[in-house]
Amino acid sequence: MLAAIRNSLNSWIVKALFLLLIASFAVWGIGDFVSGGGRERMVAQVGDAKISLTEATEAYQRELAQLRRSLGGQFEPTGPIRQAIADAALRRLTALRALDLEVERLGVVVPDGALREAVFASELFRGADGRFSRIQLQAFLRNQGLTEQRFLELLRGDLARGQVVGSVRVGALAPNALVAALFAHRNERRVADLVELPFVAAPPPPEPSEEQLRRHYENNPDLFTAPEYRAVTFVLLTLEDVAREVEIPEAALRAAYEERRAEFSTPERRVITQVVLREEERARVIAEAWAAGAPLANIVAEAEAAGGSAGVLGRLSREEVPLPALAAAAFALPARQVSEPIRSPFGWHVVRVEEIEPATERTFNEVREELSAQLARERAADLIYGRANRVEDSLAAGMTLEQVARAHGLRLLSFPAIDSNGRGPEGEPLDLDGLPEEALQGAFDAGPGAMPRLTEARNGVFYALRLDGVTPPALRPFEAVVAEVRASWEREQRRRAMEEEAAALLAAVRDGLALDEAARRRGWTPRRTPPFRRDGSEVGAPTPQMSQALFALARGEATMIETATGFLVGAVVAIEAAGDDRAGREHLAREVAGAIADDLETQFLEALRMRAGVRIDARAVRLIAGDTP
Repeated sequence: MLAAIRNSLNSWIVKALFLLLIASFAVWGIGDFVSGGGRERMVAQVGDAKISLTEATEAYQRELAQLRRSLGGQFEPTGPIRQAIADAALRRLTALRALDLEVERLGVVVPDGALREAVFASELFRGADGRFSRIQLQAFLRNQGLTEQRFLELLRGDLARGQVVGSVRVGALAPNALVAALFAHRNERRVADLVELPFVAAPPPPEPSEEQLRRHYENNPDLFTAPEYRAVTFVLLTLEDVAREVEIPEAALRAAYEERRAEFSTPERRVITQVVLREEERARVIAEAWAAGAPLANIVAEAEAAGGSAGVLGRLSREEVPLPALAAAAFALPARQVSEPIRSPFGWHVVRVEEIEPATERTFNEVREELSAQLARERAADLIYGRANRVEDSLAAGMTLEQVARAHGLRLLSFPAIDSNGRGPEGEPLDLDGLPEEALQGAFDAGPGAMPRLTEARNGVFYALRLDGVTPPALRPFEAVVAEVRASWEREQRRRAMEEEAAALLAAVRDGLALDEAARRRGWTPRRTPPFRRDGSEVGAPTPQMSQALFALARGEATMIETATGFLVGAVVAIEAAGDDRAGREHLAREVAGAIADDLETQFLEALRMRAGVRIDARAVRLIAGDTP
């Protein structure tokens, strides 16, 4: 059960739910809070559950914000696009409501162990060392206005939905004909001749005249324009600064160790291989052969011939084994031993323990320093808000950043000129001394004369900034950048020379000459690649861009592309059909099955919507998108 729930976390529906939870706790099961008990307009109904205009609008705004992050801040959707986004958001909300009804109907339950493991496994709650951090969890709860109990209730619901969706996905199978066609396409190999024409190999251009340099300067102003620089002063309040002042008593350390003992231990895990068959007699025959030393390949073949299956369950703890009877048998066996047939609702199982990873537990002395640092940071996470409030009061009272830094022992950073990438006027990287990215971005979002205010960034950092001056982007005078202009002009001349050379090689191939011969005649050394696939994963394969171009050509044809350092000319020498790779076919079959599972999931959610009798206000989409008053 635990393994199944953990695997269900990979479903997009669960990830989406978890992200929605992060974005706004108010829309998950807190209808009274959202509506405030008033008579808010409802835009959809799923069974007895209603979706308010506020909830749907918030979902739409999240979708819109995500698109803006993906497509760039200048993305401004037209009316039809806004309505399409609103429609998609509303359909997702109704599908999730219908899924909640199905969870309730089936009586799905999420064990406490699975809930705990989901929290510990989440990347959201990992510290700088990559391990679970209670500080990160507490910060998340505080930012979302959630108690730990309420958060666990919401997460339990998400995991339950994942269990239902996972049961639909698990039955997806890939048709052999489709797998064969895709395998042939993906694993076709090609051999090519490549000729590299680096810019640096071009002959030196003649000495340019001042007129040529000035023309190049005028035609390429972006190359010689200085970026915007800002003079900024920051004060920083960090969690580490506060934590250094915290002392943890011995008794508190030992109590915390006992409370968090599970964080410092790992259960015994075993690598388990299993065979599943319909008949006990066949299972017993295979068990005896396996115990006698038959190789796994033979066992797999015999199981498949008998209509069963075989495979590695994985490296699992006892709780992670999906069936209790299977877990009991597997964890009673010594390493490299085979069990008797075990009956379950799925048939007869035979398991073999390939490897045993013993349980571990670090002692108090081993984790003392680590635990002390954790507790100090946790206490600092509480103390820092009190200090931040005092800093805010000082700023509100009109103190300068310099006065605030002295009064509260904060770090003061001052940059006379810094660009948005943290570089100085000469292009040199500046020492930012722990300044978070948000602070630098804030400096370039700030307007002149804005009053400093304390802002919380990630990882327990607070900052306030003052904009002291702005130097706008400006085209540097020709006389000041003449050396750069000359170097840029020479690069352009070398590029043109190599482009002409590449075009000459292509012309020779079109006239019937092989690329390797054409290259040698012009003084270049060609390179023949080993056979490579479309993904170009083999050592010695062309770049992805060239690989894509070569797979669009017939044997003997050639093409050219520009790279960061020159031009690359390639010609197809041979085409090899996909070979017989059973493991590769099986991997592809699992990939295709996953795509089919996605389709099944979509159809299942749509079927739940239909069964629940989803009713949507005719004006809902326009209301959500803000196109109707």
